[in-house]
Amino acid sequence: MTETRPPTILPEWPPASRRRAPRPVGMLTGRRSRVRRWLSWSLSMFNRAFDRVPPSRWLHRWAQRGLGFPEIEIPLRRGAPGLDGLRIAFVSDIHAGSYMDERDLCRIFAKIAARKPDVVCLGGDLINTREREILLFRRALAEVAPPLGVFAVPGNHDHFWGKDLGLWSPFLREQGVEVLTNRGVRIERDGGALWLAGVDDLTEGEPDLDQALRGARHDEPVILLSHHPDFFFEAAAVGIDLTLSGHTHGGQICVLGKAAILHSAFGYQGGHYREADSTLFVSRGVGATVLPLRIGAPAEVPIFTVRIANR
Repeated sequence: MTETRPPTILPEWPPASRRRAPRPVGMLTGRRSRVRRWLSWSLSMFNRAFDRVPPSRWLHRWAQRGLGFPEIEIPLRRGAPGLDGLRIAFVSDIHAGSYMDERDLCRIFAKIAARKPDVVCLGGDLINTREREILLFRRALAEVAPPLGVFAVPGNHDHFWGKDLGLWSPFLREQGVEVLTNRGVRIERDGGALWLAGVDDLTEGEPDLDQALRGARHDEPVILLSHHPDFFFEAAAVGIDLTLSGHTHGGQICVLGKAAILHSAFGYQGGHYREADSTLFVSRGVGATVLPLRIGAPAEVPIFTVRIANR
C-alpha cells in the first residue's frame, strides 16, 4: 500500500455509465431463496445447539488469542493535509452471543481504545443468531470514545435475525453510534474533511450508493463502509477512494490458503484489492459463526492511518 496517484476528481453521481453491483452467488451468499434461507436457518440452529456445549466457548477464546491489530497506512490520492494521520479502527463480524459474552466484548473494545483511533467503524454482523445479542454491546461501547465518533453499517446476520433492524439500529443510536444505512457524514479534522458513507447489506438489505453519497463534495476523499465486499464492484465504478468490508472471515477455516466456503463472487477473501483509483480492504473480522474455530484466518481489527498523497 505504498502506491500513490495524482489527485483526481470524482465523477458526478450517478455517472452516465453507472454499473449495478451483481448479487453474489454461492451456497451461503446471495439474495436468499427459500432454499438458502432454510439452509441459513438450519446452520444457525446448529450454532445455537453447539454454543451450549461447554468446550465451545473455551475453543472460541482460544481462537481469540490470535486477535491482531495490524497497523495499515492508506494513501488517499486527494484531501487536505489536516487528514494526514487520521486513525480509523475497523471492527467487523463480531458475531456476539453464541461464543462471545459481554466480558469478551469489553476486553476487545478496551484493546481498540488503547490504539487511540480517531474514528471507530463497525462493519456489520455484530450479532450472530439472536436479535437480543445486540444488548451485549452496552458496556463494550462505553469502553471507546474516539474524538470523531463511532459509526456502523448492518450485515446479513443483523438483518436476518434483527427483524428489519428494529432493535439493532435504535440500540446503537442510544449508545451514541451513528448508523450509516445508505447515508453519509462529513468527518472533519484540522481543516481537512472526508465523506464517510455507508450502505445497507448486499444480500439481506437494499444498498443505495447514490443516497449514501448525497452531500459529498467532489474535492474530498470518500471512505465507504459496506459489509459485503462484492459491493466494491459498484463503488469502484464511481471512483470511491477506499471501501472497507468484512463478511468473509478470511475464510474462517482455511487449509493451504483455501477456504471450504467462499463468500465472494469475485474472490475477495481478505486483504487489499485495487481497481483503477479505488481500493478495497476486506477484514477477516473478529468473531466466528457456526463453529467456534479459526484456522489459517486469524481474527483482526485493522487500524488504518490515512496518508494524503499530495500533502
